[in-house]
Amino acid sequence: MEERLEHGLGVLADAWPPASEKSTILFIHGSVGSKSMWEEQVAALSGRVNTVAIDLPGHGASQGPGRDTVEGYAQVMLDFLDQTNLPNPIPCGLSIGGAIVQRLLIHAKERFKSGILVNTGARLKVMPMIFDAIKDNFPGFAEMMPSMTVASGDPDSEKWQRMAVEVKESNPEVVYGNFKACDAFDVMKDLQEIDVPVLILAAEQDQMTPPKYGQYLKDNIRTADLVTIPGAGHLSPVEKPTEFNEAILDFLNRHGL
Repeated sequence: MEERLEHGLGVLADAWPPASEKSTILFIHGSVGSKSMWEEQVAALSGRVNTVAIDLPGHGASQGPGRDTVEGYAQVMLDFLDQTNLPNPIPCGLSIGGAIVQRLLIHAKERFKSGILVNTGARLKVMPMIFDAIKDNFPGFAEMMPSMTVASGDPDSEKWQRMAVEVKESNPEVVYGNFKACDAFDVMKDLQEIDVPVLILAAEQDQMTPPKYGQYLKDNIRTADLVTIPGAGHLSPVEKPTEFNEAILDFLNRHGL
């Protein structure tokens, strides 16, 4: 795998430049964290497709300020695709990343032949206590995040410790803006605009975006498949990478992507 800075965004890729004959999964992380959450996917799926994970602005190695709207982040993704010419992009996003993907599939539909929505919803209202915690006690918020996002896993493992450090070192203003973007996001009336194959990945024990969110997406996107990952929380790509990757591979193979 290769880490680099491309047009101001931190990038983790299986190889650079991506192979022109393959489709490219573009992985977009959630409100807290970075491209590193997709390490298992970037490595394991690289034999089938190009794999590229990015840091959103204000996160990880990326330059520039974060955004406080999903529309703003979606434009960042479109600009990145214009600048890099990734072949046959398949956007794959978790939580706010999934909101960004929905925005792309609805408002830039001519550019995408498919998409993957992970632990997200068509509407992402945020509890007031989350905003209060970020604003008034960010260290406490950071300590609280594992219990809200992880169903299993060894909290003392190197992987989880590294992710905990990432949360603690995040910019509170950027995180607040991300949750503000989620709170304002609502495409419930627009889902019928999506007419390409979509894989919806829900997680059985997700507290942030419960499985009913995924079911709603499945019921309202006529071209969608739904897979629920058992025994996983909000960070299912990290908790259950084997099951998660197998679901993506099955989707790619069934739709010839």
